[in-house]
Amino acid sequence: MMVSFIDEHRARYGVESICSQLPIAPSTYYHHKALEADPERRPERHRRDKWLMAEIQRAWEENFCVYGARKIWRQLRREGIDVARCTVERLMHRLGIRGVVRGQRHFTTISDPAQQRAPDLVKRDFTATRPNQLWVADFTYVATWSGFVYVAFVIDVYARCIVGWRVATSMKTELVLDALEQALWARKRHQALIHHSDRGSQYLSIRYTERMADEGIDASVGTTGDSYDNALAETIIGLFKTEVIHHRGPWKGLDAVEYATLEWVDWFNNRRLLEPIGNVPPAEREMAYYRQLDESGEAA
Repeated sequence: MMVSFIDEHRARYGVESICSQLPIAPSTYYHHKALEADPERRPERHRRDKWLMAEIQRAWEENFCVYGARKIWRQLRREGIDVARCTVERLMHRLGIRGVVRGQRHFTTISDPAQQRAPDLVKRDFTATRPNQLWVADFTYVATWSGFVYVAFVIDVYARCIVGWRVATSMKTELVLDALEQALWARKRHQALIHHSDRGSQYLSIRYTERMADEGIDASVGTTGDSYDNALAETIIGLFKTEVIHHRGPWKGLDAVEYATLEWVDWFNNRRLLEPIGNVPPAEREMAYYRQLDESGEAA
C-alpha cells in the first residue's frame, strides 16, 4: 500500500522525501519496483503463490463461490495440484474470499395427527449399500418478490444424489408428487426401494401414497416428528438454502428460483465434493458402484 502511495505522489515530492515520512526505506521501494518490472526475480514462493491464487480463485468461482478452504483444497488435489490446506487458507484470506456459512433451518412440515401413515422403516439410519435402496424426500420455501415459492427434492441416500426436484408456487400435493414423478422417470430400476419422508400432509396424501404403491415402493414415515426423523433430507436442503437461496438472492420469482435450482442440482450431482461419501461427487460414487458391480460379474 505504501508503494502505491509513493507511486502516486513521487512526481511531486520525490521518493526520498516521501520515504523520510514513512516507515519504508527508498532502497526497499526501488527493490519492490525492480521486482515489478522483472517478476522472474521474485522468490519461488511468491511466484507459486501468485499461480495458486489464480487456481484457487478459479476453483472457487467454478463451484458457485460457496467452497471454503477445505473444499477448495480437496478440489485442487483432485485436479493434481499438490498444495497444503494451510496454504489454501492463507491465500483465500489474501484474496478476500471465503465459503458460505450455513444458517438456521426453517420448517415447512404441516402434519395431521388424524392421517394414517406408514411405519418408520428407517429409524434414523440413513445408510444404503446400493443406489435405489432408500430415497428421502422433503421440501422448503423461498421468499421472492412475487411471494413464496416451494422447492421439493427426492434424494437417493447411497450417494446423496438428487433424483427428483420441483419448484412451484403452492405446497400442495402436486409439488411433491411432481418431484417423485421426475425421480421415477430418472430411476427406472428401483426394486426393493424404500421412500422415507416426514409427517407432512403432502406425503401422507392418498394420491402420493397410491403412486408409490403403484411402483411397488415401500413407504416410510418418521415417527417422532423432529428434524432427526429426516435428517439427511434436512441436510441437503440446508446446503441448497445456504449455497443458492441465501448466497445468490434476493429472488424475483419462480422462474429465477427454478433456473438457479436447475444449475445447482446439476453441479451438486456431478461436481460438488461431498465429505460423507469420500469427497467425490454423487454421480462419481454411483458410477464407481456400477463399475465394481460389472467387474465382479465379469470375475464370476
